[in-house]
Amino acid sequence: MKPMRAAISLSLLFLAFWLAPASAQVFKCVDAVGKITYRNDRVPGKGCKPISTEQSVSTINMRPNSSSTTFPRVSGEAQRERDNARRRVLERELDSEQKELEDARSKLIEQEGIFQNGEVFINPKTGARGANPQKKLDRLQPYKDAVERRERNVEALNQELSGLR
Repeated sequence: MKPMRAAISLSLLFLAFWLAPASAQVFKCVDAVGKITYRNDRVPGKGCKPISTEQSVSTINMRPNSSSTTFPRVSGEAQRERDNARRRVLERELDSEQKELEDARSKLIEQEGIFQNGEVFINPKTGARGANPQKKLDRLQPYKDAVERRERNVEALNQELSGLR
């Protein structure tokens, strides 16, 4: 019998809190250093002042007015001219970037055929030739990076051009 009474009491207590109005007073407190805190109780000596709960709420229409005369309009012909000019600029950039890509690839191929000091060595005891592939890879990395950068640029320009009307 006691557990049933406890459950009913708990339910009634919950219902009372749920139905109670949420009209707690809020205080804005400013301490000696100027730090502002908001509390639901007044702290003596903290410079706490009650905040009015009857403040008006303003709303802003977030949708622009489509019939507004202040919004600039561009004619269809002017927009087509702009799109065509943009296309021409992008095509020139693409041509230039493709030439730079070919140049970067040819420099990489040229450098791959060259062995510099430290990349090839001769064993003084046996006379056998050896190679240090890591030194060559380290030397070639900037050339590989240049090729990859140009390839990404060409890809981005092609994607930009495909998105034009």
